[in-house]
Amino acid sequence: MTAPHPRTDLHFYLQSARDALLWKLEGLSEYDIRRPATPTGTNLLGLVKHAAGVELGYLGETFGRPSGESLPWLEDGAEANADMWATAGESREEIVSLYRRAWAHADATIEALPLDTVGRVPWWPSGRDEVTLHHAVVRVIADTHRHAGHADIVRELTDGAVGMNDGNSSMAPGDAAWWESHRERLERAAREAEAPGT
Repeated sequence: MTAPHPRTDLHFYLQSARDALLWKLEGLSEYDIRRPATPTGTNLLGLVKHAAGVELGYLGETFGRPSGESLPWLEDGAEANADMWATAGESREEIVSLYRRAWAHADATIEALPLDTVGRVPWWPSGRDEVTLHHAVVRVIADTHRHAGHADIVRELTDGAVGMNDGNSSMAPGDAAWWESHRERLERAAREAEAPGT
């Protein structure tokens, strides 16, 4: 058996994170994909918008392959955190389409260049801004999976839906009653740990 090229493994894990992140939007209203679910405003569509910018930056501009996409939320003088939420005028379709174009651009970079190609990250400090393509892809995979995890929690809090994708819940088997009992058991354990000996 021939071992797959490392590029194949990298792409598999990158694409699985991308797919999981987008799947979290399916079936939800405009309000539910945009509403802030945490005290810091984490929201589903904002996570997708952020992920698009990350790919275009680390797997495009860093290697001298600008995409030509307009990302005003990342320009000098843009509002802080503007890449983490969508305005009412930025549609779901526009942001999802941008993310898919970012995939295509990033994938083209990954295919075109050797993994040991060195690029420069424009927003890192001078003198510490060099990175290999391999490192950049791993960084984007880690970032995307992290945000897919955020999206998983936000989606569960929104309507109870969980899992990696439509065919893979990645959850222990159990119906709603089992999960409620499980949660109650965890709550009891947490309370007992808080007050040992009582």
